[in-house]
Amino acid sequence: MYYARVEEEFSAAHFLSHYNGKCEKLHGHNYRVRVWLCGENLNEGGMLIDFSLIKKKLREVLAVLDHSNLNDMEIFNNDPSAERIAKFIFKEIQKKLPDEETVKPLLWAVDVYENSRSMARYSLQ
Repeated sequence: MYYARVEEEFSAAHFLSHYNGKCEKLHGHNYRVRVWLCGENLNEGGMLIDFSLIKKKLREVLAVLDHSNLNDMEIFNNDPSAERIAKFIFKEIQKKLPDEETVKPLLWAVDVYENSRSMARYSLQ
């Protein structure tokens, strides 16, 4: 099995409405996002996928989140946890990928880091 990963960052504010602790207050993160792809076959150029394709789609999705208050986005149900953010990014990238049989199934997981010590993942497995 081959694995490939691209990484980008975005900055945003949020708070967790159903949390008892410091994260219930408005605060911000410089999020790091890693998108993982996996597959058994390489293309004619010997690559699993063209990194620039995934980077472009990831940047498009992160542009919606960057420098925003994530609580203003209805999809997060006023609790934009790292887990929900990871799922949102995964689903949005999935929508943007070409429908080709060789590309869409490669998307495997999205990791969202709030900092270097805390990460949540959404994946198909």
